[in-house]
Amino acid sequence: MNTSHLWQETPLVLSAPISRLLGANAFLKFENVHPSQSYKFRGMSLFVHRSIEKYGKNAHFMIASGGNAGLAAACAANAAKAKCTVYLPEGAADSTVELLRGQNAQVIITGRFYQEAVDAAKERAMTDENAIMMSAYDHPWLWEGHSSMISEISEQLKRWSCRGGGMLAGIIVGCQKAKWDHVPIVALGTLGSNSFHHSILLNSSGSSEFATKLPSYVTKVHDETSGLDLAHFNAFPSKASGSLGASQPAVGTVQMALKREGGVRCVSVPDELSMQSAVAFANDHKTLVELACSTTLSVAYKPQLLDALIPPLFIVCGGFKINLDNMAEYEKEVEAQLERDPAGKWDIVCDDGRIVNIDYTV
Repeated sequence: MNTSHLWQETPLVLSAPISRLLGANAFLKFENVHPSQSYKFRGMSLFVHRSIEKYGKNAHFMIASGGNAGLAAACAANAAKAKCTVYLPEGAADSTVELLRGQNAQVIITGRFYQEAVDAAKERAMTDENAIMMSAYDHPWLWEGHSSMISEISEQLKRWSCRGGGMLAGIIVGCQKAKWDHVPIVALGTLGSNSFHHSILLNSSGSSEFATKLPSYVTKVHDETSGLDLAHFNAFPSKASGSLGASQPAVGTVQMALKREGGVRCVSVPDELSMQSAVAFANDHKTLVELACSTTLSVAYKPQLLDALIPPLFIVCGGFKINLDNMAEYEKEVEAQLERDPAGKWDIVCDDGRIVNIDYTV
């Protein structure tokens, strides 16, 4: 079978601006150069490849996703000349529909919420003998595909020797393959879309108020199979929820994180810090990224936070839901906050509720 539609190696680039800021070599893994503009193409293209090998070329891929997973699935299926149908909830942006149709995907808009779109896709899949239902983030083939970025980084670092539900699982799997189980991993999310952070704390011994008291829009659900408790979000106050808005994390990802030898640290940051980082990254690297991506990059632009967390290698995970109008809006929101309180600080929630205060302008 032709595998030319699978992912290509993405660049690992030394960032001069961030390196100067941090006083150390900082590398960026540019995952936004995939056909779907995000790392999700890795896992989706492997899923399509494996499915066609197993079920044949008449496979009909179905997925419910108004975000990067849907576009990645459409791109992967189109490259493999396979049929793909994407279910979107009502209110999906016209630009998203156009992108999907540009990849020859059939688009069906149904349901008021994401879960209703998922249910509609599953119901339709039961009536099509060639249908293959795709998850946006919860499948071992997706994780295996995403893990390829770690294998690439391992090899690329050697050449340099002179460097996040679905992506995080892929990173953990990739670290296992590279024998990097001791390497620290930090999963960042925004306050208001941080279901993974809360889920980890529900299965740990944290004693802070953040660890023991869920926000009003979050409920605890118990997974009988794994025995784990998960944080289920009923609403998403964060503006990054377009990409970080999983109602609850994949059980497999939480299990792997809890068992990992080197651990997985969790950090939750305010939207405004992600916005500030997105604007800074656009100015430094002439590249637009979603808030979900700039959440990770926020550590790169705050040495105070980096010192408390990790070595300087950042996954630029990508995403198509960003444009110049969004960036101008983010810049205005951050400027307004700075005008209200020029000497203010953001409260960053780390691990089991430890608060790290980060200056707005440092």
